[in-house]
Amino acid sequence: MTTTTKTPTAKKSSTSEGAAKNTASSKTATMATTAAHSTSTRATKSDAAKVKAKSGAAKDLADLFEDGLKDIYWAEKELLKALPKMQKNASTADLQQAIEKHITETKTHVKRLEECFKAIGKKALAEKCEAMEGLIEEGNSIIEETEKGYVRDAGIIAAAQKVEHYEIATYGTLAAFAKVLKDKISLNLLLQTLEEEKNCDETLSTIADTNLNTKAK
Repeated sequence: MTTTTKTPTAKKSSTSEGAAKNTASSKTATMATTAAHSTSTRATKSDAAKVKAKSGAAKDLADLFEDGLKDIYWAEKELLKALPKMQKNASTADLQQAIEKHITETKTHVKRLEECFKAIGKKALAEKCEAMEGLIEEGNSIIEETEKGYVRDAGIIAAAQKVEHYEIATYGTLAAFAKVLKDKISLNLLLQTLEEEKNCDETLSTIADTNLNTKAK
């Protein structure tokens, strides 16, 4: 008598299908967890990037305009203290004269800003401009780290032009604000100063290009 052994094929298949389902379920759960973690991470980064406005923050363009005036008002007054040091340490006559001229212009810029404050009915107040503070400190460092002569003159021009570029950007922005706010008085004053800042920058470039940089080699 022959005994036939039956292979539990169906059972193996059932077990295999169960394992596959468990694996698929595990993968789905893992993907869901990863996606949830990714979303959570993005949300956390987004929340971290948000900055809560401090008390007294600008609420409209008029407030932002006033804040800008305070910023550049401080910057111009500090520049009046820094420019004489640049002039004293410059060796080239053309550079000394250019700085002397800009000292006179800067005094006028301060007065114009005071007129802008008057035009918007606000008291002329200065608020520390960290950008200008940094530029002035950099200028002082350049003077200390260069030998007097053409090399120092080249460094002074580089530092002065960084200041000019900051002022050009600032006055251009404030003029654009004044135009939108229909403040014709401030707009006219700011455009006058903007033109003088641009002319000063061009003068410094001309001085540097007139063999000064070459002599500093």
